[in-house]
Amino acid sequence: MRITRILAAAAGALSLALAMGACSPGGDTTEAESGSGDWTPVEIESALGTAVIEERPERIVTLGQGSAETAIALGVTPVGIEEYTWGADETGYLPWIHDAVTESGDELPTLITGATELDVESIIELDPDLVLAPWSGIDQAQYDALSDFAPVVAYPEQPWTIEWDQQIGIIGEALGQQDEAAGLVDEITTTLEAAAKPEYEGLTYSYIYNNGPGTLGVFYPTEQRSAMVAALGLTPDPVWEELQKSYDAPGTQSASFGLENADMLKNSDLLFTFYLDEANRTETEAQPLYASIPAIERGSVVAPTDQTLVTASSQINPLTVPWVLERFTPLIDEAVAKV
Repeated sequence: MRITRILAAAAGALSLALAMGACSPGGDTTEAESGSGDWTPVEIESALGTAVIEERPERIVTLGQGSAETAIALGVTPVGIEEYTWGADETGYLPWIHDAVTESGDELPTLITGATELDVESIIELDPDLVLAPWSGIDQAQYDALSDFAPVVAYPEQPWTIEWDQQIGIIGEALGQQDEAAGLVDEITTTLEAAAKPEYEGLTYSYIYNNGPGTLGVFYPTEQRSAMVAALGLTPDPVWEELQKSYDAPGTQSASFGLENADMLKNSDLLFTFYLDEANRTETEAQPLYASIPAIERGSVVAPTDQTLVTASSQINPLTVPWVLERFTPLIDEAVAKV
């Protein structure tokens, strides 16, 4: 599994202003004359090309993360979604997706193999009229192959780097539901702000990860998992700005560096992290330099062992946020008590 996919799932100060209406939040968007019915065709530019959506989409396929959840919240259940086994339950689906679709009475989407093994033929067989992939790792060849059959909305700049409110805005634009999408952004913002606690105020955090022995990484505050923590009232340790200058890891919204620089995290009151598996956790925590980080020493660490929670807390969308909060905030409270 690519580390960028894991960083994207297992994916306060965070908002981009959304240009709702005539312009797409992800780039230049123009509207043509009204098409059939009440649908106005739109063009959404991305880093890989321009999606021209001539008619109201009814059969959509979502790739990457977060897009299926937003589409479902807007009342459009995809006919196909990229599978994500890192966090899926016994049904094969992420539980918040399975529950929402089941409750709606719609048919569960077909699961599609994704990433570098993207099953283009299976997508084409679903006869989609739109493919949504604004937070994904789709490449140019995959984009071009799918665009021969349906408009494809890819990421505005780099793969796996879109901010959560921008993603929701782009999906709303593509589905002709800009106002409803803006309402989802407002609702999520309000929900996260309401979950903040007075004891979080003034505490700094770093959201870290590792790529194996001797490595460390720090997510930037705009990366979705870090953005969720910031939205709950904790303050990103400004060390990320220094790290970005020398150790930026393109396509991950993070800096990746050697464990010998672990002392740069000495001022982080809290650390948030995840491990690829129990072996990775044991190996990482056994490293003396890692164990010497002040937050690690005192136990002010939030590191869920449940892969489903890791995945859910790695993305901000209408279905994950309510699912996450009741499970994530108790872990934060335990870490805060040890500061």
